[in-house]
Amino acid sequence: MMAVVLTRFGGPEVLELHQDWPRPQPAPNEVLVKVTAAAVNNTDLWTRQGAYGRPEDPKALAGWLGDFDFPRIQGGDICGVVTEVGANVGDQLLGRRVLIDPALYPTDDENASPTGYLGSEADGGFAQYVAVDAAHAHDVHDSPLTDEQLACLPVAFGTAMAMLDRARVQPGETVLVTGASGGVGLALVQLASARGAHVLAITSGSKADVVLANGAALTFSRDSRHVADQIRAAAPDGLHVVADIAGGPGVAALMPLLQDNGRWVIAGAVAGPVIEFDLRRLYLHNIQLIGSSMHTRVHFRGLVDLARIGGIRPQISATFALTAITDAQAEFSARRHVGKIVLLPE
Repeated sequence: MMAVVLTRFGGPEVLELHQDWPRPQPAPNEVLVKVTAAAVNNTDLWTRQGAYGRPEDPKALAGWLGDFDFPRIQGGDICGVVTEVGANVGDQLLGRRVLIDPALYPTDDENASPTGYLGSEADGGFAQYVAVDAAHAHDVHDSPLTDEQLACLPVAFGTAMAMLDRARVQPGETVLVTGASGGVGLALVQLASARGAHVLAITSGSKADVVLANGAALTFSRDSRHVADQIRAAAPDGLHVVADIAGGPGVAALMPLLQDNGRWVIAGAVAGPVIEFDLRRLYLHNIQLIGSSMHTRVHFRGLVDLARIGGIRPQISATFALTAITDAQAEFSARRHVGKIVLLPE
């Protein structure tokens, strides 16, 4: 099969395109999925670059969990069609369009947090075929969403759902979303708005219209020197929740805007992973700082339910052939896009 294989940490040159990579065989309890669409995520770039660091050395080359096995087929966002089933799996999924839960869970606990994911600790969807646990292949055959739209959901919308649940976002609350034009950010805007929250969003000025169309009440330019003052004026009673995927100096600048007992949930660090902030703002105001890396089985099933009825509408910025993966990642890195960039194996 055709596959893009990560051979070591580094730049785009470490991605090798193979036309004759061995096609996986479904093990017992697995299904073989022909990939029809796979989306690009920041995790793909950070993993390729080895940018996750280690607790003892933030600058060390490492994967999400530290040690990393090469070669690896990346890609956690996968939509496809089941073409073969392994032992102990019925044939009810054969020929069905499926959305893949990319998380690798350590136990059968419904609320277990992932300890790995496809494209990192196991091969993912940047290939023509992928073998996955049958329980992770969710039937979305009759969804009104296209394959490309469905491929936008697992990582971005799964991450966003988990963030909002862990921060206990309620109707009527004021929620600030940082990095609102990216995949996770736009998902946060959509999902928080659907919950009845009053959504404020930080984005670049050129992307504001799309963010507003996806449910934000107001947007603020990330390039403004006065963004904190502007948000304070828009939310004079303070923010209930900040849903942050940026990190960096914004944490110190914006944390004073939270109400007492406010919640700051974070699932990314594209603006900087190592920060300083005044701890007094945290403990004197009973602020909760919540880390949220991925979804649980419960979160993902909720996402699938929305996908089946078309209750969410992912924004696709661009599509590329899988053979043009380096171009797709370059476009992703340029941060010009709004929404998701999707790769098509054929």
